[in-house]
Amino acid sequence: MTTVVRVPEELSARVPAEQRGPGLERDAVRLLVSRGTAVSHHAFAELPCLLRAGDLLVVNTSPTLAAAVDGRVGHARVVVHFSTRGDDGRWAVELREPDGHGTTHARAGTRAGSAVRLPGGGRLVLEEALSASGERLWWARAGAGTDVPGLLGEHGRPIRYSYTERDQPLSVYQTVFALSSADGTGSAEMPSAARPFTARLVAELVSRGVQFAPITLHTGVSSAEVHEPPYAERFVVPEASARLINNVKAGGGRVVAVGTTAVRAVESAAGADGVVRAASGWTELVVTPERGVRVVDGLVTGLHEPEASHLLMLEAVAGRAAVDRSYEEALRGLYLWHEFGDVHLILPEEKPHTEHCFSN
Repeated sequence: MTTVVRVPEELSARVPAEQRGPGLERDAVRLLVSRGTAVSHHAFAELPCLLRAGDLLVVNTSPTLAAAVDGRVGHARVVVHFSTRGDDGRWAVELREPDGHGTTHARAGTRAGSAVRLPGGGRLVLEEALSASGERLWWARAGAGTDVPGLLGEHGRPIRYSYTERDQPLSVYQTVFALSSADGTGSAEMPSAARPFTARLVAELVSRGVQFAPITLHTGVSSAEVHEPPYAERFVVPEASARLINNVKAGGGRVVAVGTTAVRAVESAAGADGVVRAASGWTELVVTPERGVRVVDGLVTGLHEPEASHLLMLEAVAGRAAVDRSYEEALRGLYLWHEFGDVHLILPEEKPHTEHCFSN
């Protein structure tokens, strides 16, 4: 694991960029660019001139759900985080303690058979713990007549944690690439690396010859306390996107994933020969330096906590020395962390292609 030090509390992004001042948009965040151990500082709006014609951005189209719902276990108040819907109709859920500042702590003492009362007369029964999460995440079955997508639509709100300032509308957590799903599935937490993209920025990227390949990976709830490796998540890599990725690789272009979710999906669809094939279902892949990456050349990502398993994926893409160096610079430069924070662009080590960009 990388040697990133503890992130100071004051570097948590407490509100979205567009709420920090008049006239600001989502792309009003900073962009740390690393090529090997070489680091430069930019505005996110400079992304089009940091990429080049022929590059391909892989983007996650999963919409964010209003996945937090108030409930009760006996007389105790809880917040239920709905994470992932299984093939058998059950939901992976997490129970957390409400504290008026988002949800700070996972609920201790949860056990199989616990019943959770939900708004509108809904009910959940916890059946078994997910093996990878100890007793933090549980498979739960909704009671008769409990329509979970309908419940989330009527009573849910976006999951938020105590480092943020206040609750936000669901629209704040949708990326420009999000597509509604007919069956009500989506991500428990926003695929946040794509949040700073705007329609205007996408149009500029396309005009410069950058292509886009959509994939879908529905993210589960994060592990805010113990930073477990990601558990199984549902994904789709369409045939058209697989073909486009392979064509770009064959033509010498760079495949840059927007978010760790996009890396997980694409690498799950790649064979040992590095060829991406259309795929769908569940992935349990954990990308580590030992496993390496077969397809992805670069990554647009947020800044992750020192204990986060995502950092192993970054090391797989860039190497440990590069990750350590970039995070040292992020701390020194007072970059902002978390889903409303600044962004890190990892590119292959080469001479910077920045003829029309100006560093801050």
